[in-house]
Amino acid sequence: MYLATTDATRATRQLSRGRVTGPVLALGTVSLVTDISSEMVTAVLPLYFVLHLGLSPLQFGFLDGLYNGVTALVRLLGGHAADRGNRHKLVAGSGYALSALSRLGLLLAGGGTLGIGAALAADRIGKGVRTAPRDALITLSSPPDALGRAFGVHRAMDTTGAFLGPLAAFALLWLTADAYDAVFVVSFCVGLVGVLLLIAFVPGRDALPPLPAAPAAPRAGLLAPLRDPAFRRVLGAAALLGAATIGDAFLYLMLQRRLDFAVSWFPLLPLGAAGVYLLLAVPAGRLGDRIGRRVPFLAGHAALLGAYVLLLVTGNGLVLLAGVLLLLGVFYAATDGVLMALAGPLLPAARRASGLALLQTGQALARLLAAAGFGAAWTLWGVGPALGAAAGALTVALICATVLLPGPRKRAGGHPGRRPERPSETSSERQG
Repeated sequence: MYLATTDATRATRQLSRGRVTGPVLALGTVSLVTDISSEMVTAVLPLYFVLHLGLSPLQFGFLDGLYNGVTALVRLLGGHAADRGNRHKLVAGSGYALSALSRLGLLLAGGGTLGIGAALAADRIGKGVRTAPRDALITLSSPPDALGRAFGVHRAMDTTGAFLGPLAAFALLWLTADAYDAVFVVSFCVGLVGVLLLIAFVPGRDALPPLPAAPAAPRAGLLAPLRDPAFRRVLGAAALLGAATIGDAFLYLMLQRRLDFAVSWFPLLPLGAAGVYLLLAVPAGRLGDRIGRRVPFLAGHAALLGAYVLLLVTGNGLVLLAGVLLLLGVFYAATDGVLMALAGPLLPAARRASGLALLQTGQALARLLAAAGFGAAWTLWGVGPALGAAAGALTVALICATVLLPGPRKRAGGHPGRRPERPSETSSERQG
């Protein structure tokens, strides 16, 4: 009993010093390994579908839309299931396991479009189920004033996996003379390692040390977090900005058109933005902890606006390529984990996963609508007018989000962040 108390006290002191905790590092390692597995498959899918299986562009477009759209539909269920009975680790682990098994589904599909679609849907369902419980575990195992750093470290480790996955896939294809089955088998094995790491090293919700937080609200339905006005403002701002985010693929396509480089170099473009993201994720998170997460979140979207403007006005090829990739990496570093750190403290522990799932779903659906709208505008008006309209929409969204998002308040110690909570204060009374 004494040893258990000592361990809990030591863990709590570690949290109070603002260090990145063991559970966050463990979750980061799981995400790193899992992203190597998933990005190995993602990197070769266009080649596998179009060149190896001979699918038409229409078939590939359907599968690609399925691959990227299914996630948003299951996040709410994953978050709600995690909050019921504090089953964050179990639900997250189920999502990781389902994604790993989907690699075997690609092998068993035998080139059939229906089987491939089912395997891709399984992978995206797994990702959707695990994301909110995983992010909730990060917030529940970190102090509120160090959430930016915690998410920055996690996202940096996650991005390391996303960076290494495509390199591993292309190296494996080179070594095996384009044996795609070998990529799927290795991807499954790597994904299985990620599941085992989660089982062995990530504690469940009940094993985490207690954190200073608002009293847990009674559990209710899927939309219960929307009762909090501060959370509604964050969700509204994220959705508005998401509706003006046209998506990486369009930016890369515009770069290829403007610079007219060989199509074989196209798969390397995401690595440039990922490298910037990897370098800046932790500094952006720490900056948010110091000055308030609202500032880097808005600044990240301003960087995305800068990428739009560069594509509209810059004629220098090197400046255009380096500038767009740099600004896109800054955008992700300053917004992805920072948004979760901004919203997490507004949600009571009993509804943490459900609330983050709502936020992620709202943002994802807004971005899907933005991508569809931009694609239609490009087809009807041409790329220049479509991009100009997107830049205008993002400018308006930035102004609205600046008004919607609560600003940081000073705590007693003089640091920006959440003000001290009264014992009777609920999350709906907090506005920052």
